[in-house]
Amino acid sequence: MKIIILGAGQVGSTVAENLASEANDITVVDTDAERLRMLQDHLDIRTVLGNASHPTVLARAGAEDADMVLAVTSSDETNMVACQVVYTLFHTPTKIARVRAAEYLSHPQLFSQDGLPVDVHISPEQLVTEYIQRLIEIPGALQVLDFAQGRVRLVGVKAYHGGPLVGRALRELPSRMPGVDMRVAAIFRRGAAIVPEGDTIIEIDDEVFFVAAAEHIRTIIGELRRLDRPVRRVMLAGGGNIGRRLARALETSYDVKLIEFDAKGAHQLSETLERTIVLRGDAADEELLREENIDSMDVFCAVTNDDQVNILSSMLAKRLGARKAMALINRGAYVDLVQEGLIDIAISPQQTTISSLLTHVRRGDVVAVHSLRRGAAEAIEAVAHGDRRTSRVVGRAVEDIRLPKGATIDAIVRGEQVIVAHHDTVVEAGDHVILFLVDKKRIREVERLFQVGVTFL
Repeated sequence: MKIIILGAGQVGSTVAENLASEANDITVVDTDAERLRMLQDHLDIRTVLGNASHPTVLARAGAEDADMVLAVTSSDETNMVACQVVYTLFHTPTKIARVRAAEYLSHPQLFSQDGLPVDVHISPEQLVTEYIQRLIEIPGALQVLDFAQGRVRLVGVKAYHGGPLVGRALRELPSRMPGVDMRVAAIFRRGAAIVPEGDTIIEIDDEVFFVAAAEHIRTIIGELRRLDRPVRRVMLAGGGNIGRRLARALETSYDVKLIEFDAKGAHQLSETLERTIVLRGDAADEELLREENIDSMDVFCAVTNDDQVNILSSMLAKRLGARKAMALINRGAYVDLVQEGLIDIAISPQQTTISSLLTHVRRGDVVAVHSLRRGAAEAIEAVAHGDRRTSRVVGRAVEDIRLPKGATIDAIVRGEQVIVAHHDTVVEAGDHVILFLVDKKRIREVERLFQVGVTFL
């Protein structure tokens, strides 16, 4: 696929790195020559220096025969104008724009072929907000990923000492939870992936990813670890786009405090938020945290624009007694590093955004994609089409489908019915099939499985 990425910032660079590793033809456009040079030094991509919305620059980038344009510069206006230009001049089939301003997003009619020809608009801030919300709603989860409009969830948890199933084989799960159907999709042990089998023993500190209907999630978590009590009190650090959105989303269900360093910003937040207590101060100020009873907080979540502030304030909050500490971290190299220490969950906005973008890059009828383990693994929701004659999956039992090594079919959504996949489950046309790949390099093999043969009418 020929893809033009407009913007070589954190989102654009991370997307380029993910897509270039999959044999796509990638061109990155930016006004910063140094950023482009650094990208070209370690990725097999083309770069073009110039303004991302200028027709001549887009022509040099190859817009006349591009399959997709991803406009992810830091400017909403540049992204939207670029989509208009490639639609009008080059008839580019798929146009995706990063749009952050709520003023634009609150008017969805803007984004249409009669208005701004943006096929998909993404808001990283909104995606991250929703992701953090799910983590707060399900205490004990490291990751919570939705499929089939939330009817099925893939949840990652760490198995702790004292968990009922620690030291037991996976085949014991059904007897422990009668009436609850679930499937373990993958286990990561000391950073290495393990494809689960019936005799696989769950060990302390294993990261266990399981798939189940949404209503069974808390029951299953309770078997893998001590079930955390529900969240009541949340403290947020940072009142920027994400902090403001998150406070507004949480304040109707939780007791929320928000710390903002900027005096003007804190004043504005206090006027726009209804129930959130807004504090003006430094989130890494030990005295302030103690005064605000950090030891009674169920969750401390740092979402400022500074990785170091997020890391240090989260570590301090955890040491002072916060039950769970989360930090928004932009630098990928920091994510795995800090999660091994005091911080419970490191949140990567790039990985959250990439998951949304990959849905539109994957071949076949792919409804949802979630990138995990810093892009090494993927969970996919794909729709099965055709019949037994034209499809490699339709009309076949799971055990008869030739999946690549490390890939598992974990659940099927058939209409309103959620079916946890077992070896004898048969895939039907129209099924939404949820798969887990511990090695993203095998993605092309999975895509081919869901492509219909040319004889299908």
